Amino acid sequence: MNVAEKHLVLVGGGHSHVEVLRRWGLRPEPGARLTLIGRERHTPYSGMLPGYIAGHYDFKQMHIDLAALAQFARAEFIHDEAVGLDTGLSYNSGQLHRRNGSPIPYDVLSIDTGSTPLLANIPGAAAHAVPVKPISTFIERWKKLRERVCEAAGTVRIGVVGAGAGGVEILLAMQHSFANMPAARPGSAVGLRVEFHLISAGPILPTHSADVRRRFERVLAERRVAIHTGHAVAEVLPNAVRLEGGKALALDEILWVTQAGGAHWIKKSGLAVDERGFIRVADTLESISQRGVFASGDVAAVLHHPREKAGVFAVRQGPPLTENLRRALRGEPLVPFTPQKKFLSLISTGDRYAVASRGELSAEGRWLWTLKDWIDRRFMARYANLSQSDTGKD
Repeated sequence: MNVAEKHLVLVGGGHSHVEVLRRWGLRPEPGARLTLIGRERHTPYSGMLPGYIAGHYDFKQMHIDLAALAQFARAEFIHDEAVGLDTGLSYNSGQLHRRNGSPIPYDVLSIDTGSTPLLANIPGAAAHAVPVKPISTFIERWKKLRERVCEAAGTVRIGVVGAGAGGVEILLAMQHSFANMPAARPGSAVGLRVEFHLISAGPILPTHSADVRRRFERVLAERRVAIHTGHAVAEVLPNAVRLEGGKALALDEILWVTQAGGAHWIKKSGLAVDERGFIRVADTLESISQRGVFASGDVAAVLHHPREKAGVFAVRQGPPLTENLRRALRGEPLVPFTPQKKFLSLISTGDRYAVASRGELSAEGRWLWTLKDWIDRRFMARYANLSQSDTGKD
């Protein structure tokens, strides 16, 4: 089928979409036009965020240049933000609304925008907590937080709300960063100048095995981190959190690394979403309520294969998403994709050391951080130094 005049629009530069762009550059779809709309020119790779905070990577090493990648894919890059969606009854009738320009018509649309912190449900959270997502805005907030800590007199109390792998990694990465800053007193013990608190309604690392939890309980104890599990945050105050039951915990900085949801504009789009506002998609990654609209990464809720929100799933959705976007443009049947149930997690402890987790298996050591570093750098290398002359199978 001739796909002339068909327009594919990608919303967001998430881990799935960067692979779509790379594969499109290697093998363009004849007659199809491609547009990418993104909030930022440089999209962060979530797997390297703890290493960036700890000081092991710089900004360039953990970011993909979306404008350069779009150029490689022969796509138009629009530096803007999606704010609304008019879905049509068929292909060739939808429009994406953006903040700073006229609506963009599309034939096929794909959304990979990540998640948005759910702060509105907790009084004071939006005003006083620092959300870690979206990562692009957190990086600037992290720089300012570092400055405040360096300028503070006496001990600074930092609380991290959320004790999943993300929260634990961020806390330990911050601790490593502060312990190794020139402002830290020579020879001072970890946590002497900066005091850390980990707060969670449930146990630490709830999606991992008991052995992994024991390993991190030991690490957190060695690093003198105060753990407050079994206590949900009921309210966030300017310099404290109030836990359920009434107990108040005094804190100078509060980071939010807990549940997130879909963006507000997605909830208003008319697409079928789950209770947290994520787009409900079939095994093909197409919306269950609207033909020609796809979603991947954190913003997608795969109906028959629910999985935790982890970057590995977004990365592995890239190839099947690319194939189904091509098929949608051609009017061909879509191909279902089944994600793996188990995957290897390499959870860093801040200091070039990591714990491996896969099902009931676990291990730890510096060699695992070296493995994680190799995997992450190899992933990033796929999207660097691209040229129009690159060839190969997608």
